[in-house]
Formats: sequence, C-alpha cells, structure tokens
Amino acid sequence: MISVHTQPDCARLWLDRYGGKLPHFSCIVGFTETAMIPGISAAGKEPIDRYFTAHADAEFLLNGVVDSVTFPLPNLTAGASPTFISRAIVHALQIPVFLIDAGLPQPLSVVAQVLSKTPARCVSTGHAMPIELVKALFNAGRTIGREWSQQHRDEYLLIGECVVAGTTTALAVLLGLGIDAAGKVNSSHVACNHDQKLKLARQGLASLQNSSSNNPDYGFQVLAAVGDPMQPVAAGMAIGASELSGVLLAGGTQMLAVVAIAQRLAKSQNLEWRSENVVVGTTRWVVDDPSGDTVGLAKAIGSVPLLSTNLNFQTSRYEQLRMYERGFVKEGVGAGGCAIAAALYANWDNQQMVCAIEDLLSIALAA
Repeated sequence: MISVHTQPDCARLWLDRYGGKLPHFSCIVGFTETAMIPGISAAGKEPIDRYFTAHADAEFLLNGVVDSVTFPLPNLTAGASPTFISRAIVHALQIPVFLIDAGLPQPLSVVAQVLSKTPARCVSTGHAMPIELVKALFNAGRTIGREWSQQHRDEYLLIGECVVAGTTTALAVLLGLGIDAAGKVNSSHVACNHDQKLKLARQGLASLQNSSSNNPDYGFQVLAAVGDPMQPVAAGMAIGASELSGVLLAGGTQMLAVVAIAQRLAKSQNLEWRSENVVVGTTRWVVDDPSGDTVGLAKAIGSVPLLSTNLNFQTSRYEQLRMYERGFVKEGVGAGGCAIAAALYANWDNQQMVCAIEDLLSIALAA
C-alpha cells in the first residue's frame, strides 16, 4: 500500500523504523487571498466556498458527521473533500489529532492552537505577509515540533495542511528559492492551471528583484513576499520535531515546498536539520498526475524521500470517490499521509481503507 519514489534507501529505513508506531496528526490550516481568484482552485466551486474550505475541513476532521455544523463542507467541482479520507482513518485508528490555526480570516469552530489571526495577501502582491510574522510563525512551529518530539521520541509526527491555493504559493516559494518548479506542481484541477499559477508567482516574485539570495534572511523574505501562513509553521515544526522524532509531511507540492523552506532556513539560521528523519507522503493521484511532475520536483529539491499511498477508488460504489481516479481533488488535509499511516501502523489494505471511507461518506450523505 506504500510506494517509494525517491531516496529509496532512506525511505525504507524510515518505514522500518516507524512501522507499527502510532503517529500524532497535526493539521495546519491557513488562508491566502490567492484562493479568491476565479479558477485558481477546485477546492470549492465559487470564491465564497473557498473562503471557508479550511474551516469546514477542519471541523469535519475533528467532529465527523454531526447534527449541526458551523461550516458545511463546500461544493466542489467534482468529487468529495479529502477530509473524508483523513477523518475516516484517524477516527477508526484513534490517531491523536491537533489543529493549528496559522492565519484564517475568521476563527475556527473547533479547538485549535491559534498562532496568528492574519491571513496572507495574494501571492501576486509580492507582500503576502510581514516578515516579522513569518519569523514568529516559524519560531512557533519549531517550538511546537521540539516540545512534541521531547515527549514522543520513538514516534512520528504526521503534519498535514489545508490551504486553498496552496500549490500556487508553493510554486512561487520554490521559484523564489531557485528551484525549477515551473510545470511540475500539482493542483486540485484535473489538469493543472500552470500558466495562471506561473503568472501570479512571477508577479509576486518581482518584489524580490533587489534582494540577495546570500542574505541569511532570504528564505524569510521569500515567504514574506509570496508564501502562505502554513509554510513557515510546517517548516519550523519539521525542523524541531526531526531533532528527536520522525516526521511525515503529508501532502504533495505544498509539502515539498515546506522541505525546501526547511532546508534553506536550517542552513541560513544554523539550525539542526535531521533530514534523515523526514519523509514526504502523498497520494498516488498526485504522483501519477500527468499534468505535473511530483517525482521530478522532489528530485530537484534534493535529499527527500517521497512516498505515496496506493489507495484506489476504482471499484468504489460512490461516484464522488471514483472521481479521484479521474484526476479530481487528489490530495489535501493530510489524506495521503493518513493513508500511509494506516498501512504502516495497522497494516490496512485497500479494501479496509475504502470501506472505512465509504462508511463515513454514506453516513454524511444520509444526514
């Protein structure tokens, strides 16, 4: 149920070390005004849907199907939210979950650790976040990761995210760090909207034309110009937790960008970065996306093992899930990482995963 795509020796050592171990799942939610651009994402049909996607996914992740919801799951172009995958797995396996609010336009309806109440401006502005905020988010994430690892030395931290339009900010950050990511990123669309993403990224990156990449703060400057609130928190958490524990960054393009950020900041800020303790885990739908090149992107970033779950909905009785096999949705809310964790911890096969997800979806549809 788990495929290895890069750094096979390191990946298999990591899998052997953490096989049978129960992870803790931290989902970081945030917002970038990039999400309001028409057509930028399929994680909500209309801009107003995307405005509350993170709120709805977080609420469902913690609560599942309940009689009354504050933020209903948004209408999608097609398919079902990936939070169904994550919720079904963490609930069935009793995986501990804690939410981190890195910067949303409105408060969540569920318990979370709030690090900021400031969402990011659109990537095209070149002034997404104040650099002081970026540094504060990074340091807070590092503290959270270090404190967690001190209590869970033999376990691993599964870090997921929900940031609509996050693959666009990821592209911009990767380009800003000098990584050839154009045409390689993924999206929630069937075919990635590369031209739209690249245009926005280049507009924002123009603000860095007088910045020197040799500046120790250059990584922070890139995030401040074109990033989103999740990125510095996740990078800080990965660095901090990796000192003593394992880390599974649950996502595709967005988590590869987090690795690139962590690499840059660990080096420029003279921080310990135990890269051998860190892997990226996503879905088969991301890795097999013909309109992206996730494996090539992972190789361009460098020493990061890329894993994927072989979760398959081809024979699901629900059309909403079969849409994943047609390229819709693909990933989000740590879905790929949760599926990897289910195989690694409980040795779940595809049928067990699909049944758990279908059972949850059937309850939601009947509600």
